[in-house]
Amino acid sequence: MANSVARKEIPTEVLREMMELKRIGTRSARKAQEENRRLGIPNAYSRNGTFYFELPDGTITQEDPFVVENADE
Repeated sequence: MANSVARKEIPTEVLREMMELKRIGTRSARKAQEENRRLGIPNAYSRNGTFYFELPDGTITQEDPFVVENADE
């Protein structure tokens, strides 16, 4: 016995439900991104622990557009 951990198959119905939930989540995220673009709100993403922002003009940046600099002035 090379591997002491027994592998168990995931039941087909569970896989179907997982796929359906992923589909719903993906669709919802895309709709939110489209609405943000329509409203001129930047979209925020994280990849490998690094934040990226898609500005309304389509530019991708790591500079946080939500931070207000010199707010005291």
